Amino acid sequence: MRLLLRRSVVEDADEARMSGGSALIKEDLPGSFLVKYLGTRESRGLWGIKHTRKPVDAMVAAAKEPGVALPMLTLTVQKEGIRIQDAAAPAQGPHQFYPIETISYGVQDLVYTRVFAMIIVKDVLSHRARDAGHPFVCHAFVCESRQVARKLTYTLATAFQLYSRRIRVGAGGSVTKFAIDLRSPQEMESDLRMQDSEA
Repeated sequence: MRLLLRRSVVEDADEARMSGGSALIKEDLPGSFLVKYLGTRESRGLWGIKHTRKPVDAMVAAAKEPGVALPMLTLTVQKEGIRIQDAAAPAQGPHQFYPIETISYGVQDLVYTRVFAMIIVKDVLSHRARDAGHPFVCHAFVCESRQVARKLTYTLATAFQLYSRRIRVGAGGSVTKFAIDLRSPQEMESDLRMQDSEA
């Protein structure tokens, strides 16, 4: 079954219902995952595997260099966003929090299936970020297995769905667009090949 949430979960849930599919994802929140942090790189776009591909490749290449140790982190997906903290000393160490409205995309990587990548919109976090290159940043994490990377992707999809419902209930403000790609790596690869052959 192909399940792809992009543009906004609200629009895609309606499209899925009309086409007979289901866009409802059921994962418990909060969901905590023990991950290794690959790092961060600039992204050239808001969503799509094509905008995580080069950053993830660069981060994996850097991680393979001799002497590189990736930090172990606890990544917790909540309905409000994603909290990242040091796995060794979670209570003492600093943490990073990305509000759900700043996360534009999340995906299990196509090539490195244990990798989860997400795109964060910087200019929502800080007005100074607009002056510092592209407003999009790709963060990547290595999970214990490809199944864990998939579960992390589904858990973020659940958070997106809850956020979408909150927006609909309070429908007065502007709607922030976000996406989570829930296709299998084979489906993503097939779609990328079709796009390349059409060009």
